[in-house]
Amino acid sequence: MIGSPMGAAGFGTLSGHFTDRTVVTYDPRGVERSEKADPTSESTPEEHADDLHRLIRALDVGPVDLFASSGGAVNSLALVAKHPEQVRTLVAHEPPLASILPDREAALAACRAIHETYQRSGWGAGMAHFIAIVSHRGPMTEEVAAQPGPGPAMFGMPTEDDGSRADPMLGQSIITTTHYEPDFDALRAASTRIVIAGGEGSEGEMANRGAFAVAERLGTKPVIFPSDHGGFLGGEYGQTGDPDAFAAKLREVLTEA
Repeated sequence: MIGSPMGAAGFGTLSGHFTDRTVVTYDPRGVERSEKADPTSESTPEEHADDLHRLIRALDVGPVDLFASSGGAVNSLALVAKHPEQVRTLVAHEPPLASILPDREAALAACRAIHETYQRSGWGAGMAHFIAIVSHRGPMTEEVAAQPGPGPAMFGMPTEDDGSRADPMLGQSIITTTHYEPDFDALRAASTRIVIAGGEGSEGEMANRGAFAVAERLGTKPVIFPSDHGGFLGGEYGQTGDPDAFAAKLREVLTEA
């Protein structure tokens, strides 16, 4: 079970529903316990995919079933494109791939604007801008992408800039993740069973639309999971979805393999 930039701590509730399985989670590079030499440098999906490849190889258990959410879903698509033999089933939940949306130019501009706000004004301002963009429903427009982010106090974020620019999402991955373009030829040819998942409660949001766009390029339809982008969370990081129903749906999908 993986995310990005979410670390292993985000999967405590979900993993508790799979005590009959051996569950492995990890902290992606630059996240929580996985420190980078330069925490201000970007990390790419290809780098994360290579990390996952090495982790699965070290486990030495054969092909794995992989649940991957958000940026983790993007990284897992990169993994399967290169090493399909390592993954039996991939459930890729809401990959935020602005790069393949019909409105890609505006969507990518919005992601760059979030990064620029963070670099200019710090974490609170960057997170407020991020929340405003990712909660936007429907196609992204040039007008929305060009709007300045709301004040951080609106979302309870700190208004002071602490000077740090090492945030795993706003600094290290928001550009590389959203701008990544999967190798769809390799994915369609892969031996891996790829299930693309979207949230019932996040319809129209960028990551949800990314799921639909990936599924279309793969010639499949997304499987709809309960709740929203964080539907599997049970209080981790202050977020609560519908983890019981989410876990039941995930088990159903994995059982179909």
